[in-house]
Amino acid sequence: MRTFDRWLVSPWRRSCVAAFAGALPVFAFPAPALWWFAYLALVPWILLARSAPTGRRAAFDGWSGGFGFMVAVHHWLLPSLNVFLFVLAALLGLLWAPWGLLVRRLLGGVPSPGRCAAGLVVLPSGWLAVELVRSWQGLGGPWGMLGSSQWQVEPALRLASVGGVWLLSFLVVAVNVAVALLVAVRRARVPAVASLVATAAATSAAWAWAPQPQVDGRVRIAVVQPGVVDGDGSPMKRFDLEERLTRRLVGQHVDLVVWGESSIGYDLADRPDLSRRVAALSRATGADVLVNVDARRSDRPGIYKSAVLIGPAGPTGDRYDKMRLVPFGEYIPARSLLGWATSVGRAAGEDRRRGSAQVVMNVGHGLRIGPLVCFETAFPDMSRHLAEHGADVLLGQSSTSTFQGSWAPAQHASLAALRAAETGRPMVHATLTGVSAVYGPSGERLGPWLGTDASTARVYDVPLAHGVTPYVRHGDWPAHAALLVLAAFGAAEGVRAFRTRRSGPEPLGPPARTVRESPVRPGR
Repeated sequence: MRTFDRWLVSPWRRSCVAAFAGALPVFAFPAPALWWFAYLALVPWILLARSAPTGRRAAFDGWSGGFGFMVAVHHWLLPSLNVFLFVLAALLGLLWAPWGLLVRRLLGGVPSPGRCAAGLVVLPSGWLAVELVRSWQGLGGPWGMLGSSQWQVEPALRLASVGGVWLLSFLVVAVNVAVALLVAVRRARVPAVASLVATAAATSAAWAWAPQPQVDGRVRIAVVQPGVVDGDGSPMKRFDLEERLTRRLVGQHVDLVVWGESSIGYDLADRPDLSRRVAALSRATGADVLVNVDARRSDRPGIYKSAVLIGPAGPTGDRYDKMRLVPFGEYIPARSLLGWATSVGRAAGEDRRRGSAQVVMNVGHGLRIGPLVCFETAFPDMSRHLAEHGADVLLGQSSTSTFQGSWAPAQHASLAALRAAETGRPMVHATLTGVSAVYGPSGERLGPWLGTDASTARVYDVPLAHGVTPYVRHGDWPAHAALLVLAAFGAAEGVRAFRTRRSGPEPLGPPARTVRESPVRPGR
């Protein structure tokens, strides 16, 4: 251990170790999906930051670990962003620099029981503050929130209905802090064990108290996934394939047919023939068809990505224009400054336009749906607002065809489980090329995933529930509570520092006498 400590004296070596430690949580997400690893993955990073010789070094440990975390969680973007991925990771990694300082302040050296107890609350709160800031759409959105690694754990999904993915992130970090204390601080083992017991008790209490969605109906929803279609004329080839797959649904008594993101590459006002063909599919299947148009609009300037509902008589008038665009993929922030990103990767050559409001659509059969497009399914507030406004089913239309063969399609599909559990509404994640998935109102998986090698149309029997979960009612309260904890801790630290400065250091001996205090006597 001492040899390793001496090896870490080099700042560059230490930064590399911190980056590696920060990258470890990626294995808790799909495709590895080692959900249990999330409760241990932060321990090496915490142990490194607490051993930092100075506060500045602890901040660098936080920054380096944040850099490693962002690169690992978004590594599948490398073919698109190229070297710019590392630039973005370095900038966003700065958000963890204060967290590294907090780790050293609360757990460094031989911490008192009070500092250990504070660390079990303040450090998870600090992590939530980082997630809250980077969840802003302009900074890339909430992809890779630590709590979303628990998408397949039934007790965790129940907790998500209480406090959303934020509560899961808090508990995961708290367990990591407790484990780090058990490993590194012998005198803190009692409070660490107590915190683990308290976490288990809180989880059990939430499990018993949180209301379970009560199923009060069922609908049959079909997902049409054409698979990869490349080459010249691919938009028209894709449409033809989607049309053939949808015709297979005739006679299966479906209530809604869903196509993936960018399923139609033409503005329907310019191509009324395509509208008529989809309307014919609606008449044949007996269900409305929700398509997604990715094209330059004829009635206003710019390119939009829009969920458009088409019934037996054509477009119903229900349309949702995507509001939260993918930075660099669909627009370039501050293009005049960062436009060079298009020369080093597959960044957006032209900015897409944004929609202005979310929409709940009535698709007949008494069914109301709330559409989301692409990575909007990563934002818990958007699905919560749709549930508040009466959506019976949440629908995510996506296309991760650029990232076939990576972990991105599975990660994206897993997010729908959290959104379903948070809102108590089933969610359908329909894609062009996989992974497509459907989840019930408790976040439980319904039927098989449609993988990236599938080209098919599949019908899912989807249970409906209409209760109001605590998360829908109270919103992102764990994030707000975390900010209050940090504010209280900052105030306490400020008071302590003020008292220290006011009292000053203890004098080492009697004060020296100055010349003014002992004037020279005049000579005789």
